[in-house]
Amino acid sequence: MARHAATREKRVAGGAISDETGAVVKELSRYIGHATNNVTEYEALLMSLEAFVQMGRNRIRVPSDSQLLVRQLNGEYRVKDEKLKVLFQRAVSLLRRFDGYRILHVPRELNKLADWLASRVIDDAVRSNSVG
Repeated sequence: MARHAATREKRVAGGAISDETGAVVKELSRYIGHATNNVTEYEALLMSLEAFVQMGRNRIRVPSDSQLLVRQLNGEYRVKDEKLKVLFQRAVSLLRRFDGYRILHVPRELNKLADWLASRVIDDAVRSNSVG
């Protein structure tokens, strides 16, 4: 299972990969620069999917608090934005590498770990820029 999120600042993607028991086995976070919230959510998803591929997982479950992302990947919404189309295609390409997957919407309150990981990257960046 992967959890991912984008921060309010919309510049950091964060996520976590859990095993079947819910124990976190890998934490993911990356500064991605200036981007919209939707782009950041897709970047967080891509980071999680790439980690799953590297880990050799065959079946995955991806909860996300981004209703747009979930509905686009589940075929309920079309992808209209040109930037999102590119990210959507990358996500679909990665998802095809798995024997099975589920993309689920979860309330933001249940996605706190991913938010915390993304916030940690911002805090670390602020600290390192403040020193010197």
